[in-house]
Amino acid sequence: MGLGMRIGARFIAVGVVMAAFAVEVLAASDVRSVRLWRAPDNTRLVFDLSGPVQHSVFTLSAPNRIVIDVNGAKLATQLNQLSLSNTPITGVRSAQRTPQDLRVVIDLSAAVTPKSFTLAPNQQYGHRLVVDLFDQESGAAPSLPDTAVASAPQVPVSPTQAPPKLTPVPNGKRDIVIAIDAGHGGEDPGALSPVKGQFEKHVTLAISKELQRQINAERGFRGELVRTGDYFIPLRKRTEIARKKGADLFVSIHADAAPRAAAFGASVYALSDRGATSETARWLADSENQSDLIGGAGNVSLDDKDRMLAGVLLDLSMTASLSSSLNVGNKVLSNMGRITPLHKRRVEQAGFMVLKSPDIPSILVETGFISNPNEARKLASASHQQALSRSIVTGVRQFFQQNPPPGTYIAWMRDNGKIPQGPREHLVSSGESLALIAQRYQVSLGALRSANALRSDVIKVGQTLQIPATALAAQP
Repeated sequence: MGLGMRIGARFIAVGVVMAAFAVEVLAASDVRSVRLWRAPDNTRLVFDLSGPVQHSVFTLSAPNRIVIDVNGAKLATQLNQLSLSNTPITGVRSAQRTPQDLRVVIDLSAAVTPKSFTLAPNQQYGHRLVVDLFDQESGAAPSLPDTAVASAPQVPVSPTQAPPKLTPVPNGKRDIVIAIDAGHGGEDPGALSPVKGQFEKHVTLAISKELQRQINAERGFRGELVRTGDYFIPLRKRTEIARKKGADLFVSIHADAAPRAAAFGASVYALSDRGATSETARWLADSENQSDLIGGAGNVSLDDKDRMLAGVLLDLSMTASLSSSLNVGNKVLSNMGRITPLHKRRVEQAGFMVLKSPDIPSILVETGFISNPNEARKLASASHQQALSRSIVTGVRQFFQQNPPPGTYIAWMRDNGKIPQGPREHLVSSGESLALIAQRYQVSLGALRSANALRSDVIKVGQTLQIPATALAAQP
């Protein structure tokens, strides 16, 4: 065989190998399973994949259909076992357009607006393709063109809206509204428990429902669930839901996890305007904020406002909100410490995205370490869930009896002397001084020193101060 023939044969052999490799790469991803969740305003489909894919999504009408083309994938599961009740989906079918290209067709009973994105592997799942089908109001036009190609997170972010004005009750005294946010949900299970079948998303929802029940049993209070079932809500949308419900306080319920199974105890967090106050707080904040990737959310824009004005307003609002958050957080933590061990004896501060509402005081309650076998069993117990909820309600009630929003039943009770004024305490947080605390409670420095037997104005973080009773009547 001549030199030219040998070289040609080698090129052919290499070409065959490369072609075979290309086919192998294209066909490498299988759709291993399909999962479905129904939320109040959307339906989520999650395709579990063996590897990364490219995809496109477009809509068809008469009849309404969603078509999903997944390039470099083939179906390795059944689609006829999905529970489609209470969804706009009437059927899901598929076909291999080529040995490497899959087409999935979703038949619909009503028009929807699709959004799609892919997710990289995490601790619980491998590669995923997520398709959200948002319900449309009757007669509403689709907000997307007929064809939408997506290979990266794409979820719209609604602009910040002013809090709605609640309709006063007939006697002019409205309820104080507590928005209760059960952490995680749906595609995002949260922390994993050593107890088989126990996920953080289930524990947080159970505690949240019990907390709502107890709040609604308190006259002058109303609990509103942000998440009512097992479905995912992006972090920023959680605060939007709370705002639409007219929330006076946002309480996010979670169950901790840590690399060490021995870690234990409950914690309460408020937003930090200077970053995390401890390594634990920073680690937890990063872990929680990562879950927003599951919703593909972006950032809220302030481009439509004068930047200086927007900055000043947000700063003023956030400062007042953060002060109230720390106040209510201290009361909740103090009461939780009576029924369960505490991981930290002061309110921690970290950059949790779910707490970044400038107009609603917000706290995040870590009810215990679900990664600790003993605490995981307690968190699954109905009696412990009731006790935890009772301690949170007590702290919330104490805060609002001292700081009731105007026009509420609790404000009317306080103004008419119907709320007992017992001793009041303040837990010193980072950055506070005795003068600032005296100003906050409208009491003189001398009276504050005298009530706490202080010889100087030096105070320590975590120190509990007694507020003189004579100042209580002047509180706003």
